[in-house]
Amino acid sequence: MTTTEAAEQPLSIGEVAERTGLSVHALRFYEREGLLVGPVRRTSGGRRRYTSLDVDWLLICVKLRESGMPLADLKHFAELVRHGPGNEAERLRLLDAHRQRVDAQIQALEECRSVITWKVGVYSEHLARGEAGGLWDPTA
Repeated sequence: MTTTEAAEQPLSIGEVAERTGLSVHALRFYEREGLLVGPVRRTSGGRRRYTSLDVDWLLICVKLRESGMPLADLKHFAELVRHGPGNEAERLRLLDAHRQRVDAQIQALEECRSVITWKVGVYSEHLARGEAGGLWDPTA
């Protein structure tokens, strides 16, 4: 079997769950919510059969959701992709707005890390000198 043939082999919902890290339940939810860009094919017995393109799209969805993209935005993005060429500028605006939110979250987390690093240093120094008693002691 060639790489192209392997890429075209239909995948079961369990195989897609394994490849994407999504649960079978989440995959069904994504389908119901219109988050996929193409229809999920089914066998004559009604079993879902996914393509490698479905998996690629789902991996993008996973990262967008992990980074905090609201479900409504992800739905809108999927709708735009489904509609095909001609709306790339709108897709870019949506993705850029999300990137800006992620950048702001990263900045806030870096500030938090800075405070935590400072506080770890304070405690480490006091413990190394044997002077840790009384650090933030509400009973003192």
